[in-house]
Amino acid sequence: MRSLKFFAVILGLALTVTACGAPPKADLDAAKAAMDAAVAAGAGEYAAPAMKAVEDAQSALDAELKAQEGNWLKSYTKATELAAAVKTAGEKAAADAAAGKETAKNDATAAIGEVKTLLADAQALLAKAPKGKGTAADIEAMKTDLATAGTAITEAETALADGKFLEAKAKAESAKNTAGTVKTAVEAAMAAKKR
Repeated sequence: MRSLKFFAVILGLALTVTACGAPPKADLDAAKAAMDAAVAAGAGEYAAPAMKAVEDAQSALDAELKAQEGNWLKSYTKATELAAAVKTAGEKAAADAAAGKETAKNDATAAIGEVKTLLADAQALLAKAPKGKGTAADIEAMKTDLATAGTAITEAETALADGKFLEAKAKAESAKNTAGTVKTAVEAAMAAKKR
């Protein structure tokens, strides 16, 4: 009888210790650090699909932790696995963000170079544009458009220098569209004049 009481006490203590299990703090901290590193690396902007994978993994981890809170007998085995998945996804997102940034930087640099050449060509063509009755207002409007494109190029270069590569590319593309439109219009006017 005495051994049965002893066994009941040991079993009770074992259940109490198991029921009061703690979440895997080191694993959770590592997962959070990896997610924070991905955010700091710009994964949301430069590696959106990878960042979504991190967020999805974090949501699954949060759901598992919440589910364990409601259990009397807690088991954090799955939470540990999910924390490792968040950590792995976070590390991948940070690496993808670094690669995405480099690609965006190269794309922005190339776009700025292209639009500078296009702007110079459009300005040279505009200087040779046929002038005649009713064209002065059109030419002035095109000069204004090219000045706006020049400002966009300056803004693109500033964004590039500030590490805002996607913004730099967008501004360069905007300037490219404007300069291209002017160049096409001047070329059409010159072709019509030759007829």
